[in-house]
Amino acid sequence: MAVGGTEALLKLESVTKRFGGVQAVSAFSLQIVPGEIVGLIGPNGSGKSTCVNLISGMILPSSGRIHFRGTEITGKAQSERVRLGLARTFQTTSIFPEFSCLENILMGSHVASAPAIAGQKALSRRRNDQAQEVLEFIGLGAVAAELAGAISSAQQRLLMVAIAIASGPSLVLLDEPAAGMVAQERRELAGLVRRIRDSGTAVLLIEHHMGLIMEVCDRVTVLNFGQMIAQGSPRAIAADPAVIEAYLGKAN
Repeated sequence: MAVGGTEALLKLESVTKRFGGVQAVSAFSLQIVPGEIVGLIGPNGSGKSTCVNLISGMILPSSGRIHFRGTEITGKAQSERVRLGLARTFQTTSIFPEFSCLENILMGSHVASAPAIAGQKALSRRRNDQAQEVLEFIGLGAVAAELAGAISSAQQRLLMVAIAIASGPSLVLLDEPAAGMVAQERRELAGLVRRIRDSGTAVLLIEHHMGLIMEVCDRVTVLNFGQMIAQGSPRAIAADPAVIEAYLGKAN
């Protein structure tokens, strides 16, 4: 259970998912070690979203096994996975627009926290301070008191990332975080992804924007029709004939 001699943080072993007669993911294997940014790419309908949902526990595999931090989580609920240190964002904006940005973070951090009876006031202050620190880290400190529904769409996507890392995960799954962002916003997102990794949280980045994938990822895995067709460094993936064919089609 190691990549390059380092113990795997996440390990998928021959994971398969069928929806009726459709096989969305077939015998997919993947390992992520601490300190890595791993990209997961593929054309539309390749199985990326299914893989993310399998890892996060939104759906369960038809066969195969998933291990996280040395524990098999194949059949565990999403809440159990969060408590173990696994967090995710979603393709579509998933926030509480009627609450402030700070309150959104507090709800995200509460998921991984045990309830407290004694010292509740001190605990509340500490959680507020920690939530503000998360917003500062993400770059949203100045809008902490604003309603989440009133900030820009790019800021809302950053807020989703903040909610995910507020639980203090060992691994965060970022599902198309750059959707709708302009070039400058993507550059800032690239810096944020690196800061998340440098802070001690490994990252699985699922993204259509190839520039972002090539800029920040240590390794890239490519899916097509539910099967892994390539895996390697961004440079190797960009030159792989199977990847080029999957995205552009076979030349006549």
